[in-house]
Amino acid sequence: MSVIAISKNVQISPRKVGMVAGIVRGQSVDNAVIILDHTPRRAAIAIKKTILSAKANAIHNHNYLAKGLEIKEINISPGMTLKRYRPAARGRALPFRKRYSHIRVVIDGQVREKKTSEAAKTPAKENK
Repeated sequence: MSVIAISKNVQISPRKVGMVAGIVRGQSVDNAVIILDHTPRRAAIAIKKTILSAKANAIHNHNYLAKGLEIKEINISPGMTLKRYRPAARGRALPFRKRYSHIRVVIDGQVREKKTSEAAKTPAKENK
């Protein structure tokens, strides 16, 4: 079973985020965080936060081991687009777009074995 984390409406264009996502696609989570720490792009911060969120989801919610988590896939999809106008020469207005992105990270790893207590192992005594 895979663990998913999604960051919606990140105010960076999908093209710029996709360039950084390509660097860490298929890496282990720990290795990807180190790579993103040394990547001088604004999109690296948003991707790192999403990867760390997926890691926390895996450890705390789905009982995965912290070591050995790998990035199965990273999907970048376009979010909303704000349409704005900028003044231009001769009294005109030129349109420009502020693009947003959705970042979806899927990680996978080993599930931690559940500990069974001694009380669960012994059968309950019947009252006579």
